[in-house]
Amino acid sequence: MREQPPATDGELRAALAEANLPTLLLALAQLTGDDRWLREPYVPTAPRGAEDHDSGGLPEHVQTEVREQAFAIVDDWRAGRLDPAAPPTSDRLPGWLSLSLGSDQVIPAEIGGLLAEELGIAPRDITPLAPGAADDFRVLIIGSGFSGLCAAIKLEQANIPYVVLEKNDDLGGTWLENTYPGCGVDTPSHLYSFSFAQCPDWTRYFAKRDELHDYLERLADGYDVRANIRFGLEVASATWHADEARWHVQAQGSDGKPEEFVANAVISAVGFLNRPSLPDIPGIESFAGSTMHTARWDRDLDLAGRRVAVIGTGASAMQLVPAIVDEADHVTVFQRSPQWGLPNPNAMRDVSPATRTLMREVPFYLGWYRLRNVWNFGDRLHPALQIDPDWPHPDRAVNEVNDRHRRFLTDYIKSELGDREDLIPKCVPTYPPYGKRPLLDNGWFRTMRRADVTLVTDAVAAIEADGVITADGVRHLADVLVIATGFKALEVLGPIEVRGRSGRTLRETWGKDDARAHLGITVPDYPNFFFLLGPNTFAGHGGSAALSIEMEVRYVMRLLEQMLERGISSVECKQAVHEEYGARLDAALNQTIWAHPGMTTYYRNSAGRIVVPMPWTNYDYWHMTREPNLDHFSAETTVGAI
Repeated sequence: MREQPPATDGELRAALAEANLPTLLLALAQLTGDDRWLREPYVPTAPRGAEDHDSGGLPEHVQTEVREQAFAIVDDWRAGRLDPAAPPTSDRLPGWLSLSLGSDQVIPAEIGGLLAEELGIAPRDITPLAPGAADDFRVLIIGSGFSGLCAAIKLEQANIPYVVLEKNDDLGGTWLENTYPGCGVDTPSHLYSFSFAQCPDWTRYFAKRDELHDYLERLADGYDVRANIRFGLEVASATWHADEARWHVQAQGSDGKPEEFVANAVISAVGFLNRPSLPDIPGIESFAGSTMHTARWDRDLDLAGRRVAVIGTGASAMQLVPAIVDEADHVTVFQRSPQWGLPNPNAMRDVSPATRTLMREVPFYLGWYRLRNVWNFGDRLHPALQIDPDWPHPDRAVNEVNDRHRRFLTDYIKSELGDREDLIPKCVPTYPPYGKRPLLDNGWFRTMRRADVTLVTDAVAAIEADGVITADGVRHLADVLVIATGFKALEVLGPIEVRGRSGRTLRETWGKDDARAHLGITVPDYPNFFFLLGPNTFAGHGGSAALSIEMEVRYVMRLLEQMLERGISSVECKQAVHEEYGARLDAALNQTIWAHPGMTTYYRNSAGRIVVPMPWTNYDYWHMTREPNLDHFSAETTVGAI
């Protein structure tokens, strides 16, 4: 995404000396069209765990041969002496990918189409409309985070007029609002980016907040969508006017002035991690020191020499505490339940300049490195999360594979805790691995064993001016109180009032915490209203939000395309289709680990229904959203139903 001068021959040789050979072999096979790079003696061995496996397990002389020949081939390509071969067909991609990941990885043949799109050799976009063809049609997007920007980019490319309303004074959503120390992504950076805007210049394998926000800034500028974003406008309501087949959207500026927008379609891109959840603890307002939620961090706060109390041990706490412990005098962590922390060799690693050169200079290297992550951090894990009704130990795991993960992770946590055996019952969960959102270990367990850190597992009973009181009556003194209790993920769309065809609001339709949508995207009674990252679209088994967003945006774009081509003024999901999908969804969810009774999780609502993750693989969802079926919708033109 940034212009860089071409690498010198010496820089390219140095970069190839660091290359991940399983990735390089795939890139060479695609560049040359020569299958010999996929046969012995070049077939990699299986990696261990989550490692990149740079050597591929190949003998030293084979490694040297591959790197030397790679230089000659890339040099020929750069000099114009080699034209890239035709890309492999989608049916070959699963076999190529499986081979690069070792013989124990059998990748289903049917996912070839998804892999081809992610690799960029198959189209995912609609054909752009002729300029002016959609001048009488306008789309309104709520939010300018990852999903809002993706929708804006695709509308811009399709020549469909749109406007983005953003409540903040800058774009970025989650990656604008969250600025706490250690804040970053727990999905590999090269995967946590769009297939159409892959970034060769990530400086960390798991990027931190500032770099992620910079990526989004460059997206907005590079695709010319910033001019269509209205900042400082918070949407208050959206009301469907059937006589016009349009939404009337009321927003309020940061100056308090109201403004109305009229749109043919509305895309909700507010996500589900944007409204902080604050605990109801007696006396919390009486605390005399600094108090803040992690999502509302004060970057000017000086923690040097201060006693910090952190309530919560979810994703933000696991990033925050290791990042502040060297600055604070003492950190006390209040834990309701322990979390499984996943080790990854790249968790704290920088991406070397040489590796960034590979990503920029070697054709297809970045795409294949990313594609390996699509599988390794995605559908590979799905079987481990499915309940085996015949498994004899349902208290500790949901199937044999899940139990193997439990044993591995338990041993890992114990090794990180070292001689602090007193911490084992506090840090090793009793529920099955992945029952809650799996978290990347950023040094959490090693931090817990420090003398200047206290892990408290007694319930918080009250907060007073100078500290936190736990249920055992102990007072824990503090100068700073950090609330790390996550977000109101179940209150989809938060305070926005959306009123549909019948006059009912979405909140009345759903209740407080039971959001449902066909494919997570559309709801009966709310024509031309589309959700991105809506209910039950989070790939809880693993994957990238960027992949889910692209699939959902493609679905919406193809619906809009059909509307414009056929003169359709409104599409509304049929109630029977919505109910049938909901029944299939709930049945599948009840067979997943998230239905396990052994833990509390924000994935489930007050009635116990699973509202956040989807039960299927990324491929399943790709297949479901690849082409919208107009038979699933009640469609109307300006002259009546069709």
